[in-house]
Amino acid sequence: MRGADQGALPFLVLQWCEAMKIAGAASAFPPHYYPQAVLLAALREYWKDSLPNPRMLDQLHAHAGVDGRHLVLPLERYYDLTTFGKANAVFIEAAQELGEQAITCALARAKVDKSRIGALFFVSVTGIASPSIDARLVNRMKLSPNVKRVPIFGLGCVAGAAGVARAADYVRAFPDQVAVLLAVELCSLTLQKEDLTVANLISSSLFGDGAGAVVVAGDQVEAAAGPSVIATKSVFYPDTEDVMGWDISEKGFRIVLSREVPEVARKHLGHDVDAMLAEHGFTRADVSSWVLHTGGPKVLEATADALGLRNGELAASWECLRRMGNLSSASVLCVLEEVMLHRLPAPGTLGVLAAMGPGFCSEIVLLRW
Repeated sequence: MRGADQGALPFLVLQWCEAMKIAGAASAFPPHYYPQAVLLAALREYWKDSLPNPRMLDQLHAHAGVDGRHLVLPLERYYDLTTFGKANAVFIEAAQELGEQAITCALARAKVDKSRIGALFFVSVTGIASPSIDARLVNRMKLSPNVKRVPIFGLGCVAGAAGVARAADYVRAFPDQVAVLLAVELCSLTLQKEDLTVANLISSSLFGDGAGAVVVAGDQVEAAAGPSVIATKSVFYPDTEDVMGWDISEKGFRIVLSREVPEVARKHLGHDVDAMLAEHGFTRADVSSWVLHTGGPKVLEATADALGLRNGELAASWECLRRMGNLSSASVLCVLEEVMLHRLPAPGTLGVLAAMGPGFCSEIVLLRW
């Protein structure tokens, strides 16, 4: 926080939200992990002679910044996914398994019993289910039958940050309760064999499978220490719906990924963060902890440009990208876990958690560690 000349607003905001906190974060991954070179060889075989320019696939994998990725199935099983229904059936089963693992670990780290969960938010953009995955987890984990369920589909990469924000909104209204956010993304199930566009080839080199869970505790809940949620902000950019998303058909999810994504980040993110900070009496110079969606190398570089970060501030994001690739909505939650477990900022540090995604839009969460 800046000096006393800024008045009482920052102090009041911090006091108001001091105990509304992220008490725990955890990830969960399927058991099949493959180095990038193995995945590249498998994709060469998968597409065989269909690729008009095989060297492009090699180059995309080399420049993805990824050492390896988790996949929900062994490599040879992907040949069996001949319909959208088959792929989605795998999603429904695996999402429950990974979701239970992530939530159980996050609750343990938060030192909160599952009986305290008042709301369960579920986000994903790589599979669909009705009853939704959160409903199935209520049965599977024997959660309270009174838990409020909020399944959210379609936000893509931004959903991790948006979910944290919506969970914080909930416990602000119900300070004696806990809200849990679960993100499960099984990106490998969306790979389209007939799609040889650059967007799908990039996707094949970058995206992985995994889940992330976060426990947000109200100010009347005893829980483990964690960053306070000071404020949240949503920003929608009109007429940008063609930048990122899915074309959905009987074949499943066909990725829409414009080369404009890094430029949209450069154009908007710095201004959006600055505007939010200014609303609460801060500037970017007051922030020393950054929890940002992994995106990909070009997106992370654009993010660094937009925010003027040149001294390793995005090291946690780069590390998560290297280890597991882009997990869509779960990515920023895995970065949050990395920071909470291995890169914990000093008490009182101001932080920003943020992601961008389909809409096109951004979600920003202001934290105090």
